[in-house]
Amino acid sequence: MLQLTNVVTDRGSKYAVSGAPVADRKAADMFLKELKRNKKFAKATHNTWAVLLSDGTPLKSDDGESGAGLVILRMLEREALSDHIVVVTRWYGGVKLGGDRFRRVQDCVRAYLEALG
Repeated sequence: MLQLTNVVTDRGSKYAVSGAPVADRKAADMFLKELKRNKKFAKATHNTWAVLLSDGTPLKSDDGESGAGLVILRMLEREALSDHIVVVTRWYGGVKLGGDRFRRVQDCVRAYLEALG
């Protein structure tokens, strides 16, 4: 598991990004379960994620952050990164970010892809 914490802070909200290779939905679910074993991530406001399986099947979840899963999925498609889950975690800081929340998700995914090499 590759994990980057404190990637972005915006108006009190803090973001982290995690990811790992996965082969199917079951592996994605196992990854999320493992991630949430850490109480800090289990108590996060949102754990949005996406994975593009090698057979072309897109999987995603907004986890209450409407549209964020699709943002992650589109970035994975552009990078042609398949069979790899990326989870963007947000701890809400008390101020709604509006459309900026999508930029923060993109910032996190970009940082993850750079760290992945």
